[in-house]
Amino acid sequence: MINKVILVGRLVKSPELKYLEDGKAVTSITLAVNRNFKNQQGDYDTDFLNCTLWQKNAENTANYCQKGSVIGVTGRIQTRSYENQEGSKVYVTEVVAEGVKFLSTKKEVAV
Repeated sequence: MINKVILVGRLVKSPELKYLEDGKAVTSITLAVNRNFKNQQGDYDTDFLNCTLWQKNAENTANYCQKGSVIGVTGRIQTRSYENQEGSKVYVTEVVAEGVKFLSTKKEVAV
């Protein structure tokens, strides 16, 4: 079986680094990725994809990237579920990053 994802996009907001009780670093990011075809109005739509980064990938991204940074993410699609406060089951699909590349310089990022 193959479960491999390659994405290049802009960070929707600056990453916030968190540490779990066991000391593992984690951050969740949302990448804005433009589609490579136009819609009926002649515009390019954008997909907003949730990604989870762990350990050094999380620390480096939080330390060196900000809103608007262009990054490349390689990883896998993962699904999970949990029960919300109302007792309903919520399903989440996300990309778990295995590698991250920084593709923009600080000068290119809009503050």
